[in-house]
Amino acid sequence: MNLNLETPALLFSATSLILLAYTNRFLTVATIIRSLKDTYEKDENDTILLEIKNLNLRLDLIRSMQLFGVCSLFLSVFTMLLLFINQQEVALYFFGASLLGLLVSLGLSFWEINISIDALRVHLSGIIKNNS
Repeated sequence: MNLNLETPALLFSATSLILLAYTNRFLTVATIIRSLKDTYEKDENDTILLEIKNLNLRLDLIRSMQLFGVCSLFLSVFTMLLLFINQQEVALYFFGASLLGLLVSLGLSFWEINISIDALRVHLSGIIKNNS
């Protein structure tokens, strides 16, 4: 199999956009945590504490998503360097590792999104119960 310089370059741009989305998710979760912390300090509610624990898990997942995304981006750039110096066979392995890192990152992203959706459904269920 031959790998062209353009192939990892395509992954480079996609990974950069994914990392930007992950950063936005992180900033949103961080804002929510700061707000909930202030609320918890005023009124020590067990529900808020559970939400903070849920958000803490999401932060860990986002950190892992970003870690694997950055590793994927690094390996993609390193692949381009290897192709530039005519190391085709080694570049294939690094590109494969880059794809694997991106897959792990996307899988973690899916897990984090599911946790977020479950938390939102808990909030909606409270509203639905009150209006029934």
